[in-house]
Amino acid sequence: MIVAPRPRFEWQLRTRALALGERTLLAGVVNVTPDSFSDGGQFYLLENAAGHALELLDQGADILDIGGESTRPGERPQVSAQEEIERVLPVVEAIRRERPNVILSIDTYKAATARAATAAGAEIVNDVSGFLWDPAMAATCAALGCGVVLTHTRGRMAEWHTLPGLASDEVVPHVLRGLEECLRNALAAGVTSASIVLDPGFGFGKRMEENYPLLAHLDEFHQLGYPILAGTSRKAFLGRALAAIYGQDAPADQRGNATLASVTAAALAGAHIVRVHDVKAAREAVAIADAMRAAVNGH
Repeated sequence: MIVAPRPRFEWQLRTRALALGERTLLAGVVNVTPDSFSDGGQFYLLENAAGHALELLDQGADILDIGGESTRPGERPQVSAQEEIERVLPVVEAIRRERPNVILSIDTYKAATARAATAAGAEIVNDVSGFLWDPAMAATCAALGCGVVLTHTRGRMAEWHTLPGLASDEVVPHVLRGLEECLRNALAAGVTSASIVLDPGFGFGKRMEENYPLLAHLDEFHQLGYPILAGTSRKAFLGRALAAIYGQDAPADQRGNATLASVTAAALAGAHIVRVHDVKAAREAVAIADAMRAAVNGH
């Protein structure tokens, strides 16, 4: 079995640095939304979201990624920056009261939300648009000096179902070119290279089958020279593959085992961080992948 080498980095965050590459780090998902595809508003209320976040930390999450707007495909009203801030800020503050040293990431493409969340203690801005949807985001993150995750996305959420398909051999080159553009824009705005992590954007403007070339060739993204985050957890393309077993797509709450398979594959391909909903199970999966890595590569 091929275990891809994983380069090591020091990821520069807002107030500290985080070593990447020694082991696979876990970013636990905290959705403060009423309409998330993965947990259907289960943690929309402050006490539920904060309690869930603390539970993820107890299970071994290295980072908490907090989002206030669903990125599921489809047409729906955009959540305003003010509403998004009102959703996430109390959760950020509640978590930091309980765990002052926690590393928090804010999942947003809006500069105003990024400013508010970092002022409240977030260290990372995870922008699913790769700085493309808010023209102020790149300069804002540069000024904040925070860690950033740049994600490759094709089009807007409302367009994802209607985008033209990509051939299997077109997917990886297309995403590589897109991430290179995101990098150029970020660096030109003054974002430092040491603060950047790249995410190929599983499910973000990719049709179901188009995600598997990304997963199968994830190691090719090391050529860009930046750490890699993989967010496959509970994604629809996993449910579609399970239709071969069950005769229909598996719903989000029944994609746990498939998620672990994808997380293990990503870790073996050299992902530095995996973004997951079920931290305990993922922690066990990446422990095996990291043990295989140690056996093959010595680290």
